[in-house]
Amino acid sequence: QVQLVESGGGLVQPGGSLRLSCAASGTLFSIYAMGWYRQAPGKERDLVASITNDRRTNYADSVKGRFTISRDNAKNTAYLQMNSLKPEDTAVYYCTAHSAYRDYWGQGTQVTVSS
Repeated sequence: QVQLVESGGGLVQPGGSLRLSCAASGTLFSIYAMGWYRQAPGKERDLVASITNDRRTNYADSVKGRFTISRDNAKNTAYLQMNSLKPEDTAVYYCTAHSAYRDYWGQGTQVTVSS
């Protein structure tokens, strides 16, 4: 089993920045990628960014150039640096870890971008 704990969400003004963290624990040998999804009220959960064990990254078009995903393998932690935040970035952000057997999800952290 893998446990994921997100932190770093909150309220920020448009144009501001936040950094989300996702600490992974448990049986991690099978994990080959980690990522961030988000879900706004009334909408589906969508991919924001992902990163593989060899640090290949993938981003949603809507966040390219503004968000950066990274990971610290020694700390088993993934990060999402979010800059130039917009009101449409408001959502619950979920960390995920992908293994050959299943996907694991964190509990989510709220990000609200508002003046």
